[in-house]
Amino acid sequence: MTVFEPEHRFVNVGSLRLHVVQFGPAGGRPVMLLHGFPDFWIGWRRQIDALASAGYRVIVPDQRGYNTSDKPGGVREYALPRLVGDVVALADALGVERFHLIGHDWGGIVAWATGATLPHRLDKLVILNAPHPEVLLAHAVHSPTQFLRSSYVAFFQIPLLPEAVLGARRSALLVRALRGSSRQGAFEEEDIVEYRHAWEQPEALSSMLNWYRALPFRPSLKARIVTPTLVIWGLQDKALEFGLAQRSLALCEDGKLELFAQATHWVHREERGAVNAALTAFLDG
Repeated sequence: MTVFEPEHRFVNVGSLRLHVVQFGPAGGRPVMLLHGFPDFWIGWRRQIDALASAGYRVIVPDQRGYNTSDKPGGVREYALPRLVGDVVALADALGVERFHLIGHDWGGIVAWATGATLPHRLDKLVILNAPHPEVLLAHAVHSPTQFLRSSYVAFFQIPLLPEAVLGARRSALLVRALRGSSRQGAFEEEDIVEYRHAWEQPEALSSMLNWYRALPFRPSLKARIVTPTLVIWGLQDKALEFGLAQRSLALCEDGKLELFAQATHWVHREERGAVNAALTAFLDG
């Protein structure tokens, strides 16, 4: 197996600089991986080698507000159209016209929105444990348990207090959240060291939280998803009910669902081999 070394660089995306890591053959078919909260590019480490070895040019940005990427001030800078714009502007900056897009958690929400608004840029779409933006509120209204699971979003709307709580004792609560929402071993101690370093970047916590604070400025995304789509879902997700996957899949013209009964929200960490096999089979198909 060819071993590919990561290529770190900063890419100008509009008025921002994003830290981007690339792997795989330079002429490979491009696939972009979008992380969620409170992740950054290392969240995809267990997928990168498999995709690069399968011939893909793997593009993994730290999205705006995360790790060493720029962190613009103001909540509206994190509204969904800006996040989608970053994806396309990054592809443009790298000379990529069409690409596969894979997203987890908030990265999945951005991927859904990209599929709804810019399908002509995408070849295939893969979503891991992330609801389509149009279904979360509708599902929560009819599901008291999902409403309770999502209550942390209301807390994140409060100015300053969430930053203080999440940053206390070197982000002990965020570490506990990662480990408490995943299977044992999903996050090694070496990972936690890197996560803490990313969260301790200046303005990082406020910028990460601003993704949630910008939710009131989310546009309507009624267009159906026409890009071939694979939804991967860990059924032990403590934050997101399976009903969200079903509702999201119903918005796809050509959708497929793959379930992992024992996996949590962090399905790609916990079921590395099976998830990687599902990704390459879908993208190659």
